[in-house]
Amino acid sequence: MKPVRLPAAATVALPRWGIFALCLLYILPGLIGRDPWKGDDAAGFGIMWTMVHGTLADWLWPHIVGLPMPEEGPLAFWLGAICIKLFGWLVGEPMAARLSTGFFFLLGCLSVWYATYLLGRRPEAQPLKLAFGGQPEPKDFGRTLADGALLIYLGCLGLLVRSHETSAETLQISLIACTLYFCVRLLDEPGKRTAIKIGVILGLLVLTRGWVLPIALLISLLAACAYRRQRQPLQYLALISLPVACMVAAIWLTAINVLHPYDSSPYQAWMLWNYRQFNIPNADSVAYLFRNGIWFSWPAWPFAAWAIYAWRKQEKALHISLPVSFLVCFVILTVINTQSEEALLLPILPPLAILAAFGLPTMKRSAINAVDWFSVIVFTTVAGFIWFAWIADQTGWPANWAGRASILAPGYKTSFNFFVMLIAMVATVAWFRLVYWRISRQPAVLWRAVVLSSGGVILCWLLLLSLWLPWANQKISYAPLSQELAKNLPANYGCIQAQIGPSQRASFAYFGKVKFSGFSDTNCRLLLIQNSKRDHQAQAQAQTQGQDQELALPAEYKPEEWTAIWFGHRAADNDEVFTLYQRK
Repeated sequence: MKPVRLPAAATVALPRWGIFALCLLYILPGLIGRDPWKGDDAAGFGIMWTMVHGTLADWLWPHIVGLPMPEEGPLAFWLGAICIKLFGWLVGEPMAARLSTGFFFLLGCLSVWYATYLLGRRPEAQPLKLAFGGQPEPKDFGRTLADGALLIYLGCLGLLVRSHETSAETLQISLIACTLYFCVRLLDEPGKRTAIKIGVILGLLVLTRGWVLPIALLISLLAACAYRRQRQPLQYLALISLPVACMVAAIWLTAINVLHPYDSSPYQAWMLWNYRQFNIPNADSVAYLFRNGIWFSWPAWPFAAWAIYAWRKQEKALHISLPVSFLVCFVILTVINTQSEEALLLPILPPLAILAAFGLPTMKRSAINAVDWFSVIVFTTVAGFIWFAWIADQTGWPANWAGRASILAPGYKTSFNFFVMLIAMVATVAWFRLVYWRISRQPAVLWRAVVLSSGGVILCWLLLLSLWLPWANQKISYAPLSQELAKNLPANYGCIQAQIGPSQRASFAYFGKVKFSGFSDTNCRLLLIQNSKRDHQAQAQAQTQGQDQELALPAEYKPEEWTAIWFGHRAADNDEVFTLYQRK
């Protein structure tokens, strides 16, 4: 027997303008008005920026002004570079690159919504008929579940930062959601066109972040078809989707092996990166999954776990078996990859959000109220802390809080923007109205259980990236340090050899217009090294004792051939120290 018994009053859908506004409020803060930040964000922008200002070889071989980056595919960076070409003159190159990120996010949201909608209107997902009628129509039930899935997706904490970065992961998660949507269509109404579309998306996934995940995904889909005894979709996946995916991926792979950009090819390094995704599972990888997955996928995982339990007697139903097959595939990939990075957890969010939506109709009211009160307490406290710290920074009272921002981000200067403050105030008032609506009226709609979770995440993110955006730029950006380095470069220095991270290289090249060595430049007059603060202090101590500089130079460089001409570090970073050497 189905576990769902529901009146039509519980399937009132969110207005379309409300969903659109939530998505915009989620994605726009963090895309507008900020610098490329340390990490994958600056590194991804560096690849796009290099493509825009380079030749065909730079588009075929992703790199950051001479630093090869063959680990991931080029698709996300191609799209970002195209956005820079089209809109860079209007909104600036960093903002233009992030326009592609916004497009990826909207694609993922639409895919999650429509996939849940199609699953929710299927006969096996419908609630039991009530004795005197009044049960919801299939389309109304599907729309309400789709709204709930989207709210859960927006409320996932792990999606928040990654969805605003110019990296390949933002495109990968959207393509996974898109694959899930077309798989629903294929298993619902098998067709060759849908199989071709699935093959195209799997090929694009290969061009985004390697072939490991698409192959594993295809295997899990074949297993799901076999489990459900759907022979025709299984044949379409094996005979149509797989060849199409190979043809799409072969476009780039053939080009790099035929044209040989920079007289070489990233193929070997790209394949090696894919092979490294396979390892023997160990205790650390399993512990990483559970330790980080709990907060990364909140609030989706409690509802998803309950959905699996509630629908355990209808495990072959498409709305359970398909998301679970995706989820199992991604969990296995996370466990066998021992690199322990957050990007491994991102693919689980779309199927988890869809599965969680089908847990909403069966969740007990006490559990829903517990999630609601947790969201109200946590997000109201965080929002209040953000406002309190901002008021202290603006007014200087209380005194013990007034200088905290400058201590955490040295060089930060307090500024006031009335328009930004007005936006933050409107968002805060809207949050309290939402809480009042939820608590006072006790609405019966399904998505009431997750509207506070997603609304609280959006509120805190908007406050942080509006009131504290100048502080965040000062703390996370390399712009001030890049300009300082540019001022200390000798005239006509030619090029700089560098042993620094990808995000640092991209930031120095963009903000400081630093000319780094290319693929074949090995005889530069300058050398830039990134060390830890401990190494820098050891070098300074050696210099005071009249010793050489061996502690700061890598083994392949002879200390007697170089002399240090500049030291620098970000004001808000106590570990990274950069040393510029000049050849004697």
